[in-house]
Amino acid sequence: QVQLVESGGGLVQPGGSLKLACGVDGRIFDINPVGWYRQAPGKQRELVAAITSGDITSYGDFVKGRFTISRGNARNMVYLQMNRLEPEDTAVYYCHAVGHVPNSDLRFRDYWGQGTQVTVSS
Repeated sequence: QVQLVESGGGLVQPGGSLKLACGVDGRIFDINPVGWYRQAPGKQRELVAAITSGDITSYGDFVKGRFTISRGNARNMVYLQMNRLEPEDTAVYYCHAVGHVPNSDLRFRDYWGQGTQVTVSS
């Protein structure tokens, strides 16, 4: 039904880069914030990066300046540029948005993509 679709994951060597993209379903209105979470095996899902409607960004402590979240020129597109990747970054990365779907549910809720695998390995 209502979808967020991620792309750009893959296998990369330590020190390499990947750029993830997320397309947010156009039926979701008043999106605030939108961003990325990740979940590694045996660990809980954690915030990677988020951006508000006022363009305020937040990053997980592990990012340490390596990642940048941004919006694209196209409607409902969000990107995550990841540089200097480490094996510890290996996880499924999920696009996430808070918003609502008019005429379906007036409540704001969390919407999630199905995830894209990022593997950092030699």
